[in-house]
Amino acid sequence: MRTLLLSLAALALILTGCRGMESDKPPIHPNLDMDYQERFNAQEANPFFADNAAMRKPVPGTVARGFLRENSVLYTGRDEEGTFVETTPVNVTRALLERGKERYEIYCSVCHGIAGDGQGIIMTGDYGYTPAPTFHSDRLRDEEPDGYMYDVVANGVRSMPGYAQQIAVKDRWAIVSYMRALQRSQDAREGDLSESALQQIAAGRSANINVD
Repeated sequence: MRTLLLSLAALALILTGCRGMESDKPPIHPNLDMDYQERFNAQEANPFFADNAAMRKPVPGTVARGFLRENSVLYTGRDEEGTFVETTPVNVTRALLERGKERYEIYCSVCHGIAGDGQGIIMTGDYGYTPAPTFHSDRLRDEEPDGYMYDVVANGVRSMPGYAQQIAVKDRWAIVSYMRALQRSQDAREGDLSESALQQIAAGRSANINVD
């Protein structure tokens, strides 16, 4: 037992005495951790491949994580046949319309105007821009489907740039829904209003007549 204790004490003394000692020999590296491996840096040539390029292109059909677009209608505004869908594929709620109003006034109103009449602030000055169309034309109000409007927001059309980089997918649909609300607000008919709304309008007209 005494011999064992002396041996352990001697070993501890030896190990302690080695601390801080300098040596010109290479350090012991028992676990290489792939420190020494045959590899290639970015843009380096690699004779293993026919094109001598070490950097390889993704396998055809590769989809980056988070970019799987299985729902064609939602992400492109088109069905599987490539036709623009007629209606917005998301649930149109008050919250969605309010979000669409916010995004519209940030990205769209400077050209198309707050009311969607094409009279945005940069269209009323002498800036040389191509006039923005009004959303209240018969074509855009009655003929073009929601999928077309979404595609224009995302990819642009003619002199208008696309906003896919700035506006998220669901926000694009929110803008389309708000644009439809703008169109309806500027083309409302008596049959679109409730009885109480008609009564308020009638009361307002009477008040205006009395004031005059």
